[in-house]
Amino acid sequence: MQPVARSSTALSRASGLSYQQYVCPTCIRSAKRRRYASGAAAQAVQETAPPQQPPESRSSVASSPRPTYQLRTGVALSRPPQITRELHPFETAFYFYQKRLNERLALPFMRYFYYKKGTPSDLVWKRKMKERLTPARDIGKYRAYGKEAWNDELLVGDKLSDQQNQLDSLSQDAEVLSIAASPEVSDAAGVEQAASKEVPLEKGAERVTEADRVGDLTSLNRLLQRTLFLLVKDDKGRWTFPTSKLQRGEALDQAAERCLVQAAGSNMNTWVIGHNPVGHYATHLPAPVQDAERDTVELGQKDFFMKGRIMAGQANLADNKLGLTEFRWLAREEIQKLVTPRYWSMTEAMLGER
Repeated sequence: MQPVARSSTALSRASGLSYQQYVCPTCIRSAKRRRYASGAAAQAVQETAPPQQPPESRSSVASSPRPTYQLRTGVALSRPPQITRELHPFETAFYFYQKRLNERLALPFMRYFYYKKGTPSDLVWKRKMKERLTPARDIGKYRAYGKEAWNDELLVGDKLSDQQNQLDSLSQDAEVLSIAASPEVSDAAGVEQAASKEVPLEKGAERVTEADRVGDLTSLNRLLQRTLFLLVKDDKGRWTFPTSKLQRGEALDQAAERCLVQAAGSNMNTWVIGHNPVGHYATHLPAPVQDAERDTVELGQKDFFMKGRIMAGQANLADNKLGLTEFRWLAREEIQKLVTPRYWSMTEAMLGER
């Protein structure tokens, strides 16, 4: 059988001893001392404690005004890049070297597989090969299978790798193809006769537009390789992103769409990306404005910026409801020169580098 736990009183009765004889005298004295000490301390606390006063009502305590901020929604509306960026001279030289290297490693071009012997196209091909020595159209004069094939790198300052030079080479090749496709060409004499004529050829658009040349900052057809952002000028002469006061019960993305219509008109096809802001800007008033009816004090303004894209259209401030006087489409570094240093420090993180 397992032993059953018993109290000290039960053990003393079983052994015929009294409680004091069974329990250690030191333990009894310490227990009595603690009991007397706790009792005396409780009595002393009751005697020295001041009488409790009834709690004061809230109405008797003067409440201070609640600090608030005016919430506003701004839009960082951007036009994405339309063309690829300008290449560094080292990049252009490297890509040009890769083209010549590919010409060396590729199999020889089988002319008669594509052009029938003696046809105008075959004659044009022979003429082009005689001029540039290679089937490739934009790598200059280079013989990929000759004794100088190893010399495929460009010298410093060589203009063969420039983008404009390559575009001119491709255009010239297209003009020769137009000559071969003309109906009056049927033999070698026809090729030579047609080559002396000017063949109209539609060339690609330039990277530098008319808006870049005249410096039109309101045009979307400028700085095609960069991201442009819409900035507006208020009646106080400050340049900011389009911003409007947030209305009661309105979400940030809904306020951003309303702000664009009120600021720049409805002649724009825009898209507000996401539901969360990408930037924040806070200002403090010189003197707080107190509202006695609402028991609040307005300390300043807080602007939350949403990200947006323009797909088509253009801004028009003729009927704007925010008192705006001017707008511009600017790149990142142009914005820094126009806004205040504090505004730039709090909004530059939401602007893309390109």
